[in-house]
Amino acid sequence: MSGRFRNRQAAFTLVEIMIVVAIIGLLSVLAIPSFIKARKQSQGRRIMNDIRQMDASIDKWALDCGKKDGDSLDTPTIATYLKPNSWDNTDLLGNSYVLGTVGTNQISIATATKTALAGVGIDWGNY
Repeated sequence: MSGRFRNRQAAFTLVEIMIVVAIIGLLSVLAIPSFIKARKQSQGRRIMNDIRQMDASIDKWALDCGKKDGDSLDTPTIATYLKPNSWDNTDLLGNSYVLGTVGTNQISIATATKTALAGVGIDWGNY
């Protein structure tokens, strides 16, 4: 009689497989929104970092060229104060930065970018 039971192979039942698939599905439903939020936060931080660098380069350009508050910006000249090919006047999402004048509000982030990244905890500050 013991010979009959030895030939049977160990395998997962359909119920066990369905339970594993259900657990994986539940975990993915819980994890995906967190990944999306983390990605948006990362994009927002990158945009903030880029705009701070551009704002600092505008300040340096204004000091070097003797510009005063209210003077217009000369973007081709300002671009020389940044890393090569880093001034294209668009952010990571493809929206254009809003350029102002020397002084306060020199450069700001487009409203479309702020709307796209709303609700992820990014403080846009003066930009």
